[in-house]
Amino acid sequence: MGPPFPGGYGMTAGNSAGLNSARHYSVDRGRRLAFPCATLFDRPPRGRPVSMKTYVATPATRERDWLVVDATGQTLGRLATQIADALRGKRKPEYTPHCDVGDFVIVVNAEKVAVTGKKLEDKRYYRHSGYPGALRSRTMGELLERRPEEVLRRAVRGMLPRTRLGRAQLRKLKIYAGPDHPHAAQKPEPMELSS
Repeated sequence: MGPPFPGGYGMTAGNSAGLNSARHYSVDRGRRLAFPCATLFDRPPRGRPVSMKTYVATPATRERDWLVVDATGQTLGRLATQIADALRGKRKPEYTPHCDVGDFVIVVNAEKVAVTGKKLEDKRYYRHSGYPGALRSRTMGELLERRPEEVLRRAVRGMLPRTRLGRAQLRKLKIYAGPDHPHAAQKPEPMELSS
């Protein structure tokens, strides 16, 4: 172990120029460290301090509206992305990722949703009961005939988080195959769809 500061390691009073000076280095148990003592944190603050607060929504302060969407002629995936954004609350300036601030969405005429290409014949939906060999599948065309609400629900579910929050957001989606819905008391407003 070398001699302690000051004056150690061949330092003299006249050798104070440049980075070889002891005043430019931190002293730690008699060894020189390779960074200057004067850092950004040692300087006094300049100007007025800036005070900014990030708004965080809570279940007590959130406002959730009811929106209604007519799915007639709408492309399935394009409609599902806009519904998922509304359910999550990403259209609102007070969006908070860990809080459910999204709106309730009512979809009518889900049986008249449009798809492109040959998805009605080619796209398949799978389900499994948990027993060996119990994998079942249906084409999109078959599922649209039997349960048209499920096609849109599965498309939206794939665009939401796979967490408890995502499942809570999906419960705010109300899908109906026909033009009628039982939520008139909530006074839903038409949702603006970007084309």
